[in-house]
Amino acid sequence: MNSHQKPRKETLEKWHKDPNNWKLGIFYFNKQDKRIFPPKKLAQFGWTVNFANPISILAIILIITVTILITKLRS
Repeated sequence: MNSHQKPRKETLEKWHKDPNNWKLGIFYFNKQDKRIFPPKKLAQFGWTVNFANPISILAIILIITVTILITKLRS
C-alpha cells in the first residue's frame, strides 16, 4: 500500500485489533492510520482520537476550545 491509497478494511481491522496500537488500553496511537477519528476499542461506543495523527490532536483541541467558548458565552 502506498501513501496515497486508502487502506483496505482488513488492514484497518488488523490495526484496530493490534494491542500495540492501544496505549494503556484506551489511547489509539498508530502512525500508519491516517484516520482522524477511528472507532473506539469497542466500536459500539463511538470514536476516539488517533494520537499519532497531528491533525487529530488539532481537531480535539479545536473541539475543546469551541466547547469552552460556547460554555463561557452562555454564562
